[in-house]
Amino acid sequence: QVQLVESGGGLVQAGGSLRLSCAASGIILFNAMGWYRQAPGKQRELVALISSTSNTNYADSVKGRFTISRDGAKNTVYLQMNSLKPEDTAVYLCYGVRTVVTYWGQGTQVTVSS
Repeated sequence: QVQLVESGGGLVQAGGSLRLSCAASGIILFNAMGWYRQAPGKQRELVALISSTSNTNYADSVKGRFTISRDGAKNTVYLQMNSLKPEDTAVYLCYGVRTVVTYWGQGTQVTVSS
């Protein structure tokens, strides 16, 4: 059974940093992994993704502040979030894509206070 387990969320002041982790089990390799976020009253937004060949893509709103990386040996993806803003407040959901199937984590809350 495939599982994605996030960790690292929490409460931080504006300008601070957090590092999210997402550990995958039950599958050898995803074609791509990444992070979405869901804020109250807003549509789910793709934050960042990284392919199996380490190509990355970011939402314009986080470019220059967030960095996605992955550890293939641990089947884990990370999201380093710096210079956090109140508008980054959301539930962050990890996902992994294997062929045509997308797997999701349960989400971790990130709250940025002003």
